[in-house]
Amino acid sequence: MKRLLAKLCLLLVPASSQILHAQAGSAIPPPIFLYPNGVPGALGTTEVDKPRMYAFLPQKRSTSTAILVIPGGGYENVAMGHEGFQIATWLNAQGMAAFVLDYRVAPYHYPIEIDDGRRAMRLIRANAAEYGIDPNRLGVWGSSAGGHLASSLGTHCEPVTPAVANATVGSPDPLDSVSCKPNFMVLEYPVISMEGSIAHTGSRKNLLGHNPDPALAHEYSNQFAVNAQTPPTFLWATEKDPTVPIENSLEFYQALVRAHVPAELHIYEYRDHGCGLCGSIMPLSTWPGLARNWMIQHSYLPPDAPPMPPPEPNSDVWPQGLTGPGQPKQ
Repeated sequence: MKRLLAKLCLLLVPASSQILHAQAGSAIPPPIFLYPNGVPGALGTTEVDKPRMYAFLPQKRSTSTAILVIPGGGYENVAMGHEGFQIATWLNAQGMAAFVLDYRVAPYHYPIEIDDGRRAMRLIRANAAEYGIDPNRLGVWGSSAGGHLASSLGTHCEPVTPAVANATVGSPDPLDSVSCKPNFMVLEYPVISMEGSIAHTGSRKNLLGHNPDPALAHEYSNQFAVNAQTPPTFLWATEKDPTVPIENSLEFYQALVRAHVPAELHIYEYRDHGCGLCGSIMPLSTWPGLARNWMIQHSYLPPDAPPMPPPEPNSDVWPQGLTGPGQPKQ
């Protein structure tokens, strides 16, 4: 056991050395690469082949809870601006730490995207003391296709065999002994299903391919993977969502209720998809307050936490000058 912990500490040194520099106050913290010693399944060696996360640590804490924020983008790109960094700074303003994931997308396919999410969760937990967070109070916040990845962590994050998980780099990885399962989930207008008429076809194609194995498509239709161990979940969506059918949220919520998992769902009588905190859309700008209330109700955020910032317009989908796996293709 001591030898395992020693190896783990050595593995995490490259990431830990950046932690102290990732304080809120700089516009974008430096990237923390998920695989500093070799990226499993990499198709190349450029920036798009190096998944990473950004640690937003508030200068004043109100809670030891932290959230991994997973932006959407149809598994084709990653909306790091309004569904990533903007959400992280919103959480920071209330005293909560946040980590924004930039994961590999098409031409990468399953299981790469899911494994990048698992790796991020494990990396955060393994460094919990360095980050000043509680490893047992680590949630995930996913938007659109990021909601599929987030819900996959909540439903498909059982322990794995290190030697199998990292066979591509040739040796067992001690980090794989750390749990990747979130303690709670916030899912906004999420992609949930990979099969049938309610599937978002773009996300399915980019994740599973043009003609996915029906068994795999069913396995990652996450409403069917819910059980009593699925984490408590907050969901919201719009009734007339033009991109991801509302049935994705409805079926996941119903599965949670059947499994007796604490869950809350808000459906807006509106037509929109992908608005993040939705500060520019008055009818939808109330949803962050509902999420805050839910987090307070479940003791993830204290009642006396600093007030949430007022609604503001969305930032750019991809910040100017940023590079990474999710950068939109030119």
